[in-house]
Amino acid sequence: MHDGSDPSALVKAVAEQPPWRDLRAEDLERLPQKGLTHSHWRIVGRGLLIRVPRVSGNGSASDFLHRQAASFKRLERSARAPRLHAIIEPSPDLPGGALVVDEIVGHPPRLPRELSLIAETLAAIHSLPLPSPANRPPLADPEVPFVATLQLVERNFPFLERAGADPDAKRQIEEEMAWARDFAANGVAAAGAEPRTLVATDAQPGNFVVTPVGQAMLVDLERCAYGSPAIDIAHATLRPATRWDPDCDTVLARDEIVRFVRAYFTAAGPRFEGPLRAWLLPMRRLTWLRTTLAFARFRVERAAAALDPAAARHAEEVIADSLSPATIAAIRSEWLGPDALTF
Repeated sequence: MHDGSDPSALVKAVAEQPPWRDLRAEDLERLPQKGLTHSHWRIVGRGLLIRVPRVSGNGSASDFLHRQAASFKRLERSARAPRLHAIIEPSPDLPGGALVVDEIVGHPPRLPRELSLIAETLAAIHSLPLPSPANRPPLADPEVPFVATLQLVERNFPFLERAGADPDAKRQIEEEMAWARDFAANGVAAAGAEPRTLVATDAQPGNFVVTPVGQAMLVDLERCAYGSPAIDIAHATLRPATRWDPDCDTVLARDEIVRFVRAYFTAAGPRFEGPLRAWLLPMRRLTWLRTTLAFARFRVERAAAALDPAAARHAEEVIADSLSPATIAAIRSEWLGPDALTF
């Protein structure tokens, strides 16, 4: 697939759209490659970005592109994401297609000080009206979000051995896998029904931009789905996620995590608080497994090589940290033992 490095292919594809007939290669400015899934190009002077998929995800390139487009369209009502201006369909010159979206001007979230802004944005997204089941495709809408997430974890679990993980790290992860399988079989019903909302799924802080008016805008939307808001609450504050983006690299203290959850419930209102509380720690454990085993897969597949050199070095450091026995033990203490988190 086109990796987003050739502006001539982009110009040819985008200039077929009436608003950009006059687009030239010199009008495009490539942004640093910090993410694994897309390349980004600024259309200079027009307040727009072109998002070019580097991989097709699951299914065809067209399906992947249109799932992302649906995410942008559905998040528009929240006013917390870029507007979608055009879908550039896949073509021989641009096999993955592209999306033209607003460029959000601002800075990466400054953690922990601006963590509450992410909480407010997640609450705004989760508060969007839920479409009827028939109107939720092409976004995923699993019947049981915990089970669907565990299935993803299971697909990545075999990469742990190939990633060369320390024996103690493997032992701890295997213990968490045993817990997750048991919870899926026996604990889901006991935890009670939880709200189902539109969720970012990938709510790591580096996927937000803080604007001059103090809003955290979600700018990477390719994994949006209908599911458990507890996934986003967890992912925004887990160590592997808060360290992933080099511009946000932070390890949050426990009181900072608790304040984030409080800020979320203040913004979301009482309709979420009661049903979600029983799910916060179970989904935190599962989301940590999802992220950690994805990192094991990244190491095996050398995914960081797709990044710019500085970002690649940082990604490899974070993957190593996330797979270290000491880090795993520290994170597990959030839900195990006498000093477990309470929300």
